[in-house]
Amino acid sequence: MSRALALGDEAARRGDVPVGAVILAPDGSVLAEAANERELTGDPTAHAEVRAIRRAARALRGGSDGWRLEGCTLVVTLEPCTMCAGAVVAARIGTLVFGAFDPKAGAVASLWDVVRDPRINHRVEVHSGVMAQEASTLLREFFTARR
Repeated sequence: MSRALALGDEAARRGDVPVGAVILAPDGSVLAEAANERELTGDPTAHAEVRAIRRAARALRGGSDGWRLEGCTLVVTLEPCTMCAGAVVAARIGTLVFGAFDPKAGAVASLWDVVRDPRINHRVEVHSGVMAQEASTLLREFFTARR
């Protein structure tokens, strides 16, 4: 989570919402990492989670399962939105760890629980509130400075 927070801080310095994401391979090594780049790229889908998932899938492209991130862990500073939660399920990520809850757009606990919905074909193990205070502080300071 410390690395994800550092990535979020880098995003904030560029003017993007400070969200960072790291994907760990099943052996615990860093497979991919990314930060939000919506403002930088003008791409509404350039959330940290989606960018990290794309990078992890590319890193695994030579393997037998290619895009499947089974056994991988996504660590992200903010509870994923519906788009990112859907991407987590589609990528077959095994474990999701997030810091701050997002009461306005969170799709893992706050508003919905997309990643553990029994109607979908994959469930994700979730660990929430990890370094939540640090993640919340980073977000709060970013939005306070913008107002």
